[in-house]
Formats: sequence, structure tokens, C-alpha cells
Amino acid sequence: MKKLGLVGGMGPESTIPYYHDIVYGVQQKSGKHFFPNLTIESVDVFEVLHLCSEKKYDELTAYLMQAIHNLVKSGADFAALSANTPHIIFNRLQEQSPIPLISIVEASCLEAERRKLRTVGLLGTVFTMRENFFKKPFAEKNIQIITPDDSEMDFVNAKIASELELGIVKQDTLGVLQRIILRMKEENRIEAVILGCTELPLILHDAVSPVSCIDTMKIHIHAIVDAILEE
Repeated sequence: MKKLGLVGGMGPESTIPYYHDIVYGVQQKSGKHFFPNLTIESVDVFEVLHLCSEKKYDELTAYLMQAIHNLVKSGADFAALSANTPHIIFNRLQEQSPIPLISIVEASCLEAERRKLRTVGLLGTVFTMRENFFKKPFAEKNIQIITPDDSEMDFVNAKIASELELGIVKQDTLGVLQRIILRMKEENRIEAVILGCTELPLILHDAVSPVSCIDTMKIHIHAIVDAILEE
């Protein structure tokens, strides 16, 4: 059984379900009455977002590599980032990391392919929605990603930063998100929407979304559980 090193804190509200669902997921899948050994290195989500906004990718890489090195020192066999946005530099981290990294983007892309989806919406931070790092693997599998328009992107990004990162869930915010998804469904014929921020499941899920949700956090957790149990 392999030890996970999780880079958490991006933000705390998603790190909590990561921990809970990983340890119970391993217990359930293994069928054994125990919890796996893992280490969480918590970083500052606001520092991550600041470095992204300034496009200081060398500094962001160094910041997250320090977290990964701390996890290596704890005995981690592999690592994962508990957020979508820092995957903007995932390839850099993967090249420099002494241990394997599990990508939330790659895992989500495989799930979309498994569902035989061809057109999907994408919600997340402005970096996730505007940059190419999330879209590229989907395009390689001929899956089209539709993003909101500029004003809608600004709204989604602002609500993630000012509400969801702090665990605040508001019904009026949900209403606007539902209208954004519905517009993309009607105008762009999206078949599902990617919850491309690990805080979005706090407010969006299949029961309230106009289309089915691709919950990147849940998908990532399943991939991590499989990696822990891998012989």
C-alpha cells in the first residue's frame, strides 16, 4: 500500500472532504477495517491565486515544490494537489518532483471520455476557465470545452474567491450559476458541466444543476484511492 502526500489548503473547505473521502474510500474499497497513512501539507490558497494572477509561474512552481519536498520527507510515495488552479503548472511540477503526481485534469478527462461526452461546460477560477491547461487534454480526445462569457467568468471567479473558499454558500449565487449553466446548455448544447474548482461542489451538484456535473474533486479522490491501493 502506498502513502499519499496531499498538497492541501487550496482551500481548506475542499481539503476536508479530500481527507475524509480518501481515508473512508480506501477502507471501503479494500474491505478492511483500517485507515491509510497519509500526510497533508497545507499551503495558502490566496498566495497561489496571487501568483497565478501575476503570472509568476516560476515562483508558484517553487512554492508548491517546497510543499512536495516536505511530503517526500514525510515518506510519501506519490502526491496530489487538492485544487484545479495550480494544475496550470502541473507539467513543471511533474518534471521536478521526485515522486509521481496524480493529475485532477487527466482523471477528469478520462471520466468525460468514459461517459462518451462530446461538449461540456467548464466552471472554475478565471485561470482555469481562460488558460489552456485544462482544455488541452480534452481537445486531444475530441471533447469540446465551453466556457462562460467574460462577465459570467468574472462572476464565477469572484464568488469562488469571496464565498466558496471561505465556506460561504448563498442561494442567490446558486441561482446565477444555474442560469449560466442553463444558457450554455441552450446556446452551446453542453451535455455536462465540469466543476473545475474543488469548492464548487459546495454549491453545485447533479440535483441542482441544469445538466449533470463532472465533479473533479470526487473523480480525483477515486484516482487517489486507486493509487494508494495499487500494489
